[in-house]
Amino acid sequence: MQPIAALPESTSRRIGFVLCDIDDTLTRNGFLLAQAYNALWRLYQTGVKVIPVTGRPAGWCDMIIRQWPVDAVIGENGAFAMLRTAGGYDLSLHSSVAGEEVKRKLDGIRDFVLGKISGLKVAKDQAFRWFDLAFDFAEDPPRFGMDTAVKIKELCEQKGAIAKISSIHVNTWFGDYSKLDMARELLSKHYTLTDREQRERVFFCGDSPNDEPMFSYFPLSCGVENIRTFLEVMKNPPSFVTRTSHGEGFAEAAEIILTAHKGTE
Repeated sequence: MQPIAALPESTSRRIGFVLCDIDDTLTRNGFLLAQAYNALWRLYQTGVKVIPVTGRPAGWCDMIIRQWPVDAVIGENGAFAMLRTAGGYDLSLHSSVAGEEVKRKLDGIRDFVLGKISGLKVAKDQAFRWFDLAFDFAEDPPRFGMDTAVKIKELCEQKGAIAKISSIHVNTWFGDYSKLDMARELLSKHYTLTDREQRERVFFCGDSPNDEPMFSYFPLSCGVENIRTFLEVMKNPPSFVTRTSHGEGFAEAAEIILTAHKGTE
């Protein structure tokens, strides 16, 4: 990983899209930091299209697309995208999201995993989810370590589900999709970007193992400093890393892009 300051100005100037994770990328200890929110607004006002790509639930995404300065939001690790319109937003579901039987299957995984790990709970935002199940290993007490997160992931996979580890949750679902799948579909169909344009004009910023597909695909990928916590369990780290952590790190990366764009005004 190179320091984000090494990103060439000529490259930064081409960036027209900033995709980002939310938890521990824009936030710290669950709070959206002022520096990060200010950076979102400045990017939005500059004309850069901002798209959060998160494991958070549909209910949260409904609020985000309505109230944050973003062009779209991808939720539940790629199950859907919400795109801002003059009248609110349009909803686009990934073609492989599970059908009506999904709740029964996820309930079975919930009972199986909770029976294996004493004290573990589902995430408090579970009531607002449409397509996945989130186990809370590090958001609210009692908190568990990465070893437990890996065990949760393995237990979900034993039941035939997809599972990904974020900085706070292990999300599990049925369906052949990911953050990257939905991001590429959105960029291609809605914004008509070719594969080459996606690699040249899209910047992604994240912080945890469930961002690996995005780090792997987008050359202009960046981790906030706290990603170093997870490097030992990652095969595809980002190309760049910030000096500061969490939302301050996102603001640091955004400043590089904003400075380059200011030079074109």
